[in-house]
Amino acid sequence: MTTPKLIFEYNTKNTEHVPNENAEVDLPNDLKRKELSIPDVNEVDVIRHFTELSKKNYGVDNGFYPLGSCTMKYNPKINEDVARFHGFANLHPQSPLLNVQGSLQLMYELEQMLCEITGMDVFSLQPSAGAHGELTACMITRKHFGAKRNKVIIPDSAHGTNPASAAMCGFEIVEVKTNSSGGVDLDELRSKVDSNTALLMLTNPSTLGLFEENIVEINKIMHDAGALTYCDGANMNAMLGITRPGDQGFDMMHLNLHKTFSTPHGGGGPGSGPVGVKKFLEKYLPVPRIVKKDDSYALEFNIQESIGRVRSFFGNFGMHVRAYTYIKSYGKMLKRVSQIAVLNANYIMRSLENHYQLPYNKTCAHECVFSGGSFAKYGIHTMDIAKRLLDYGFHAPTIYFPLIVKEAIMIEPTETEGKAMLDAFINTMKKIAEEAEKNPDLLHNAPVSTPVGRLDGVRAARQPNLRYEPVCRIC
Repeated sequence: MTTPKLIFEYNTKNTEHVPNENAEVDLPNDLKRKELSIPDVNEVDVIRHFTELSKKNYGVDNGFYPLGSCTMKYNPKINEDVARFHGFANLHPQSPLLNVQGSLQLMYELEQMLCEITGMDVFSLQPSAGAHGELTACMITRKHFGAKRNKVIIPDSAHGTNPASAAMCGFEIVEVKTNSSGGVDLDELRSKVDSNTALLMLTNPSTLGLFEENIVEINKIMHDAGALTYCDGANMNAMLGITRPGDQGFDMMHLNLHKTFSTPHGGGGPGSGPVGVKKFLEKYLPVPRIVKKDDSYALEFNIQESIGRVRSFFGNFGMHVRAYTYIKSYGKMLKRVSQIAVLNANYIMRSLENHYQLPYNKTCAHECVFSGGSFAKYGIHTMDIAKRLLDYGFHAPTIYFPLIVKEAIMIEPTETEGKAMLDAFINTMKKIAEEAEKNPDLLHNAPVSTPVGRLDGVRAARQPNLRYEPVCRIC
């Protein structure tokens, strides 16, 4: 495949498509320049150039996107249509309350639906993303305990943002290891809980794609010590209608609306990480709170023990509209979402278990984790497998995460992929495993069919240069 040109490499000046060079321009003389270091390209070539580049983009609308831990599922277009309604898309956040009753009602009802889905008592929609929700929960914990407790326990199978969020609030981080079956080591947990422990931050299901079987006991251990428990609900896609974190004993949690309830992240768009709490923590939630008074909706600012605002206005409202639409569309069928997501993940896991190393050989939740470590004898690493997938037209899964699995390959098919697509992916993974053994150089050189070959990932991360810098002819 030929490498596409840069727009700067064109020179297709055509007098039929550019203004008259001799036209008088009413500008001061010191602003007039005879030359500019910009491409001299006519309109039709500009359109064709960028249209061709757009075809090389890969997204969930044109292919399988098996990023584990990210839930990159298809986003039903009805969600986008509703978010683009004039009354939503053009709403000003400082509009008089009388003029935005419908929007306030949507947010109020969304909070109630999230409570029903999760088993929490109250939700705030303010946090802008998952990590922002974690930070909000840590701020609530700090407000609840003050300076009395300063430790946060985090399993090594949690999302990596958990310790960062806790550290930003000044907490000391205490790590708990994973046991041989992929769950929290209860003996180590008991040994590390003390009177200075404020919070347990636990991702359930974990980044290993496993539901924490001892979750009720874990919550009891923490509560007996007087500590709070927080569920990182980023993986709620596995539990909708099946089990609720509030029923498992958690005091707080966040949800990623942009993952579980449509609008997959990864494209630079906004997220949404609402935080739900049990009733005794409600007084700490961010203000303003949306309240219902008779048949109208208002904003309550006067909550003395609130942690205050964590974001301007009311959160990413467009994401609220999308999630509201998603939940309303599924209704009582919401449980089916998780049932199929879990089925798909286990189908992939069992189909590939004889071809890739399976660190924890047990029923998984919404995602499965393999290891590419068994191919080391052929000089092949997980990165080689991921790059080879690009040659077959698949986006690579998450690799090298979770960190506790060597050469990790993390696959989340979601509920939106059908069996035909899963089978195509599975067969490709099997073929790559065979190539790794018989022709490792093929993987070392992959990808070979993409516009750009394998890049220097380390250099790209440490020395990024994302700007074209032509030789300036007028400076």
